[in-house]
Amino acid sequence: MSRFDGKVALVTGAGSGIGAACAARLAAEGACVGVADLRSAAAKSTAAAIRARGGTAMAIACDVSEEVQAAAAVADLVGSFGRLDVLHSNAACLDPDVYGRDGDLADLDVGVWDRTMAVNLRGAMLMVKHAVPAMGSGSAIVITSSLSGYLGDVDHAAYGTSKAALTGFVRYVATMYGSRGVRCNAVAPALVMTEAARLALGPSRLADKAAERLLPWPCEVEDVAALVAFLASDEARCVTGQSLVIDSGTSAHRPEHAIHTWQGLE
Repeated sequence: MSRFDGKVALVTGAGSGIGAACAARLAAEGACVGVADLRSAAAKSTAAAIRARGGTAMAIACDVSEEVQAAAAVADLVGSFGRLDVLHSNAACLDPDVYGRDGDLADLDVGVWDRTMAVNLRGAMLMVKHAVPAMGSGSAIVITSSLSGYLGDVDHAAYGTSKAALTGFVRYVATMYGSRGVRCNAVAPALVMTEAARLALGPSRLADKAAERLLPWPCEVEDVAALVAFLASDEARCVTGQSLVIDSGTSAHRPEHAIHTWQGLE
């Protein structure tokens, strides 16, 4: 497919995981891609991999929580390729010293809450703020939310709250800029089987996650990339202001289903 021939895309948090897969997918379909990440070496690695497969990509070091850097990322990309058609705001704070400390609220370091909101929520706002002026009619914004923004849990309240806020944010962006022909949607994955997730969860918790799913297979980064590419493409030209859950059926059933699976009744 070549749905993005002649178009320019900017993907944040693209040094690894979902972001890297989305950058690769957009490039494979013809887009010139700006690969933005806080980790300069990771951004360069993703961009180099895209170029090795015949695509066009440039690496951009960017902390999306800093407005000067967010503005510079957009300016650098537009300066290099002359336009901006797709923004995939994917960056999230998953560092062990932040996400790993996002536990019981009674013991939560306020700095963990603030850094989570700064990257996950303010970062998305800043990228949209500076991307929209460079976008013309037919452009698209896709933001990575999470199933954690829909369901409560016993930890990661800061992360989940930031992702819940993004669901509302996309509606405001869609409403503000729809008349200009700019669409905005979100994807909300459940567990995505990145290498980091496999290492962090271990066999026991991965088995618990499998029991929650309706489908036999988990979500891979390529599955999310396919959905992001669809939402960014003209095929989704009438889809805006929406948050699409991609979770292999995790949220589609009553808790009894998972309980019965754990008990070996199904």
